[in-house]
Amino acid sequence: MDTLKALATRKSVRSFTDEGICFEDIKRILTAGMSGPSCVNMRMWSFVVVRNKELLGKLAVANGIYAAPLRGAALGILVCGDLERIIPEEPDFWVVDASIAAQNMVLAAHDLGIGSVWLGCWPAEDRVQEVKELLKLPETIVPHTILALGYPEKPNMTERDLYESDRVHFDEW
Repeated sequence: MDTLKALATRKSVRSFTDEGICFEDIKRILTAGMSGPSCVNMRMWSFVVVRNKELLGKLAVANGIYAAPLRGAALGILVCGDLERIIPEEPDFWVVDASIAAQNMVLAAHDLGIGSVWLGCWPAEDRVQEVKELLKLPETIVPHTILALGYPEKPNMTERDLYESDRVHFDEW
């Protein structure tokens, strides 16, 4: 799919079919996440792929009311910051790296015909702690984003123009 078309047609998907996602496509999505720019190429992220339906339900509860789409998803991908890989002079750049990885995965899924919705976890400390405990994450791994993925119940490839000229300034405010 053309990149600009992917950006114009990608939408958050919260209702999925029962169809599973094959390992090859999961790997393509994860590879896309690992292919984005990363601060000083430190690649300060790790991922947890959750396919177990019971665990997806518990993850939905742990991450709050807006995480309900996890219950019907084929899988969830938890994007985490890996604090063992941070740059001491810039310890918070893991947040940027995790965001870029998540966005790349959302776009790769869209290209494969797989719907997704981005569910925030970090910086809500209660969610972070619950997800860490549920998935038995090491202390140095911080949950950032959960992506719910599956084939959309109602595919929609309508292009949208979301450009807002009043939010753009050239050379000065």
